[in-house]
Amino acid sequence: MTTAPIDRRQRRRQETIEEVLDVAAAIMAEQGAAGLSLGEIARRMGIRPPSLYVYFPSKHAVYDALFARGAQSLLDVIQDADRTDLEKLTTFDAFLLGAAGVFVRWSVEHPAYSQLLFWRPVPGFAPSPEAYRPAVELLGLTTQRFADLQHRGLVRRDVPPEQVTRDWTVLSSGVTSQQPSNAPDESFDTGRFVQALPDLVAMFARYYSEPRSTAARGRASRADQR
Repeated sequence: MTTAPIDRRQRRRQETIEEVLDVAAAIMAEQGAAGLSLGEIARRMGIRPPSLYVYFPSKHAVYDALFARGAQSLLDVIQDADRTDLEKLTTFDAFLLGAAGVFVRWSVEHPAYSQLLFWRPVPGFAPSPEAYRPAVELLGLTTQRFADLQHRGLVRRDVPPEQVTRDWTVLSSGVTSQQPSNAPDESFDTGRFVQALPDLVAMFARYYSEPRSTAARGRASRADQR
Protein backbone atom coordinates (compact mmCIF):
# COMPACT_ATOMS: atom_id res chain seq x y z
CA MET A 1 0.00 0.00 0.00
CA THR A 2 1.49 3.33 -1.06
CA THR A 3 1.14 6.53 0.93
CA ALA A 4 -0.66 9.37 -0.81
CA PRO A 5 1.70 12.25 -1.65
CA ILE A 6 1.43 15.40 0.46
CA ASP A 7 -0.38 18.08 -1.51
CA ARG A 8 0.91 21.63 -1.84
CA ARG A 9 -1.33 22.99 0.92
CA GLN A 10 -0.24 20.32 3.40
CA ARG A 11 3.39 20.88 2.50
CA ARG A 12 3.10 24.61 3.02
CA ARG A 13 1.36 24.07 6.35
CA GLN A 14 4.13 21.77 7.55
CA GLU A 15 6.79 24.23 6.41
CA THR A 16 5.09 26.99 8.38
CA ILE A 17 4.87 24.80 11.48
CA GLU A 18 8.60 24.08 11.24
CA GLU A 19 9.30 27.80 10.80
CA VAL A 20 7.27 28.60 13.92
CA LEU A 21 9.26 26.03 15.89
CA ASP A 22 12.58 27.32 14.54
CA VAL A 23 11.71 30.86 15.60
CA ALA A 24 10.44 29.67 18.98
CA ALA A 25 13.64 27.72 19.62
CA ALA A 26 15.71 30.80 18.74
CA ILE A 27 13.71 32.91 21.20
CA MET A 28 14.17 30.34 23.96
CA ALA A 29 17.91 30.23 23.28
CA GLU A 30 18.05 34.01 23.78
CA GLN A 31 15.55 34.53 26.59
CA GLY A 32 15.20 31.14 28.26
CA ALA A 33 12.44 28.59 27.80
CA ALA A 34 10.04 30.52 30.04
CA GLY A 35 10.60 33.70 28.00
CA LEU A 36 8.76 32.40 24.94
CA SER A 37 5.76 34.42 23.76
CA LEU A 38 3.43 34.00 20.82
CA GLY A 39 3.58 37.72 20.20
CA GLU A 40 7.35 37.63 19.72
CA ILE A 41 7.08 34.60 17.43
CA ALA A 42 4.55 36.44 15.29
CA ARG A 43 6.64 39.61 15.25
CA ARG A 44 9.72 37.80 14.01
CA MET A 45 7.71 35.97 11.38
CA GLY A 46 6.04 39.17 10.20
CA ILE A 47 2.49 37.97 10.88
CA ARG A 48 -0.30 38.86 13.27
CA PRO A 49 -0.46 36.78 16.51
CA PRO A 50 -3.94 35.36 15.77
CA SER A 51 -2.49 33.74 12.63
CA LEU A 52 -0.45 31.40 14.83
CA TYR A 53 -3.62 29.81 16.18
CA VAL A 54 -4.16 28.27 12.76
CA TYR A 55 -1.16 26.06 13.55
CA PHE A 56 -1.05 25.92 17.35
CA PRO A 57 -4.08 26.40 19.64
CA SER A 58 -1.97 27.70 22.54
CA LYS A 59 1.54 28.52 23.68
CA HIS A 60 1.67 25.21 25.53
CA ALA A 61 0.99 23.48 22.21
CA VAL A 62 4.14 25.17 20.86
CA TYR A 63 6.06 23.97 23.91
CA ASP A 64 4.72 20.47 23.36
CA ALA A 65 5.89 20.42 19.75
CA LEU A 66 9.30 21.77 20.80
CA PHE A 67 9.59 19.12 23.52
CA ALA A 68 8.81 16.40 20.98
CA ARG A 69 11.30 17.83 18.51
CA GLY A 70 14.08 18.10 21.10
CA ALA A 71 13.45 14.64 22.56
CA GLN A 72 13.46 13.07 19.08
CA SER A 73 16.67 14.89 18.15
CA LEU A 74 18.44 13.61 21.27
CA LEU A 75 17.14 10.08 20.71
CA ASP A 76 18.38 10.13 17.10
CA VAL A 77 21.85 11.28 18.17
CA ILE A 78 22.11 8.59 20.87
CA GLN A 79 20.89 5.87 18.52
CA ASP A 80 23.33 6.90 15.79
CA ALA A 81 26.23 6.83 18.26
CA ASP A 82 25.08 3.52 19.69
CA ARG A 83 25.07 1.92 16.24
CA THR A 84 28.55 3.19 15.40
CA ASP A 85 31.14 4.33 17.91
CA LEU A 86 29.64 2.95 21.11
CA GLU A 87 29.28 -0.53 19.64
CA LYS A 88 33.05 -0.67 19.19
CA LEU A 89 33.85 0.08 22.84
CA THR A 90 34.70 -3.06 24.82
CA THR A 91 35.30 -1.73 28.35
CA PHE A 92 32.76 -0.35 30.78
CA ASP A 93 34.75 2.86 31.34
CA ALA A 94 35.13 3.53 27.63
CA PHE A 95 31.45 2.92 26.94
CA LEU A 96 30.36 5.23 29.76
CA LEU A 97 32.68 8.05 28.72
CA GLY A 98 31.59 7.76 25.09
CA ALA A 99 27.90 7.72 26.00
CA ALA A 100 28.30 10.65 28.40
CA GLY A 101 30.14 12.66 25.76
CA VAL A 102 27.36 12.20 23.21
CA PHE A 103 24.62 13.13 25.67
CA VAL A 104 26.37 16.09 27.26
CA ARG A 105 27.59 17.52 23.94
CA TRP A 106 24.05 17.53 22.54
CA SER A 107 22.71 19.13 25.72
CA VAL A 108 25.36 21.87 25.82
CA GLU A 109 24.94 22.63 22.14
CA HIS A 110 21.11 22.75 22.39
CA PRO A 111 20.57 24.73 25.62
CA ALA A 112 17.01 25.82 24.83
CA TYR A 113 15.83 22.26 24.26
CA SER A 114 17.80 21.06 27.29
CA GLN A 115 15.96 23.51 29.52
CA LEU A 116 12.63 22.30 28.25
CA LEU A 117 13.50 18.60 28.46
CA PHE A 118 15.30 18.48 31.80
CA TRP A 119 14.50 21.53 33.92
CA ARG A 120 10.68 21.92 33.88
CA PRO A 121 11.03 25.72 33.48
CA VAL A 122 7.51 26.53 32.25
CA PRO A 123 4.80 26.76 34.95
CA GLY A 124 1.83 24.58 34.17
CA PHE A 125 3.40 22.84 31.17
CA ALA A 126 3.78 19.07 31.00
CA PRO A 127 4.52 17.26 27.73
CA SER A 128 1.83 15.15 26.17
CA PRO A 129 2.34 11.37 26.04
CA GLU A 130 3.13 11.61 22.33
CA ALA A 131 5.72 14.35 22.85
CA TYR A 132 7.23 12.38 25.73
CA ARG A 133 7.46 9.14 23.74
CA PRO A 134 11.06 9.66 22.48
CA ALA A 135 12.21 10.35 26.05
CA VAL A 136 10.61 7.10 27.22
CA GLU A 137 12.26 5.28 24.33
CA LEU A 138 15.64 6.76 25.23
CA LEU A 139 15.24 5.67 28.85
CA GLY A 140 14.40 2.15 27.68
CA LEU A 141 17.37 2.12 25.32
CA THR A 142 19.71 3.14 28.14
CA THR A 143 18.33 0.50 30.50
CA GLN A 144 18.65 -2.17 27.84
CA ARG A 145 22.24 -1.17 27.15
CA PHE A 146 23.13 -1.53 30.84
CA ALA A 147 21.36 -4.90 30.89
CA ASP A 148 23.47 -5.99 27.90
CA LEU A 149 26.66 -4.84 29.64
CA GLN A 150 25.57 -6.71 32.75
CA HIS A 151 25.04 -9.86 30.68
CA ARG A 152 28.59 -9.46 29.32
CA GLY A 153 29.94 -9.35 32.86
CA LEU A 154 30.89 -5.67 32.84
CA VAL A 155 28.21 -4.40 35.25
CA ARG A 156 27.55 -5.62 38.78
CA ARG A 157 25.00 -8.41 38.84
CA ASP A 158 23.64 -7.54 42.29
CA VAL A 159 21.82 -4.40 41.10
CA PRO A 160 18.97 -4.08 38.59
CA PRO A 161 19.72 -2.24 35.33
CA GLU A 162 16.99 0.25 36.22
CA GLN A 163 19.02 1.39 39.23
CA VAL A 164 22.15 1.82 37.14
CA THR A 165 20.12 3.85 34.65
CA ARG A 166 18.69 6.05 37.40
CA ASP A 167 22.09 6.89 38.81
CA TRP A 168 23.61 7.36 35.36
CA THR A 169 20.84 9.80 34.50
CA VAL A 170 21.51 11.76 37.70
CA LEU A 171 25.22 11.99 36.86
CA SER A 172 24.95 12.95 33.20
CA SER A 173 22.02 15.32 33.70
CA GLY A 174 23.87 16.98 36.55
CA VAL A 175 26.71 17.96 34.25
CA THR A 176 24.30 19.22 31.60
CA SER A 177 22.58 21.33 34.26
CA GLN A 178 25.72 22.77 35.84
CA GLN A 179 27.45 23.74 32.59
CA PRO A 180 24.77 25.98 31.02
CA SER A 181 23.53 27.40 34.31
CA ASN A 182 26.96 28.38 35.66
CA ALA A 183 29.10 28.85 32.54
CA PRO A 184 26.74 29.24 29.57
CA ASP A 185 29.36 30.86 27.33
CA GLU A 186 31.71 27.88 27.50
CA SER A 187 31.56 25.21 24.80
CA PHE A 188 31.53 21.45 25.20
CA ASP A 189 35.26 21.35 24.50
CA THR A 190 36.19 24.06 27.02
CA GLY A 191 33.46 23.78 29.64
CA ARG A 192 34.78 23.51 33.18
CA PHE A 193 31.96 21.21 34.25
CA VAL A 194 32.19 19.10 31.12
CA GLN A 195 35.86 18.57 31.91
CA ALA A 196 34.83 16.79 35.10
CA LEU A 197 33.25 13.98 33.06
CA PRO A 198 36.26 11.60 32.94
CA ASP A 199 36.67 11.65 36.73
CA LEU A 200 32.94 11.35 37.37
CA VAL A 201 32.63 8.49 34.89
CA ALA A 202 35.62 6.73 36.47
CA MET A 203 33.98 6.90 39.91
CA PHE A 204 30.70 5.61 38.51
CA ALA A 205 32.47 2.78 36.71
CA ARG A 206 34.38 1.75 39.83
CA TYR A 207 31.16 1.53 41.81
CA TYR A 208 29.10 -0.33 39.23
CA SER A 209 31.73 -2.52 37.58
CA GLU A 210 31.36 -6.24 38.17
CA PRO A 211 34.17 -7.30 40.54
CA ARG A 212 36.27 -10.25 39.47
CA SER A 213 35.28 -13.55 41.02
CA THR A 214 37.25 -15.06 43.88
CA ALA A 215 38.53 -17.77 41.56
CA ALA A 216 39.66 -15.21 39.00
CA ARG A 217 41.44 -13.20 41.68
CA GLY A 218 43.13 -16.35 42.91
CA ARG A 219 44.37 -17.24 39.44
CA ALA A 220 45.68 -13.72 38.94
CA SER A 221 47.44 -13.82 42.31
CA ARG A 222 49.13 -17.14 41.54
CA ALA A 223 50.20 -15.83 38.15
CA ASP A 224 51.76 -12.79 39.79
CA GLN A 225 53.77 -15.04 42.11
CA ARG A 226 55.42 -16.95 39.28
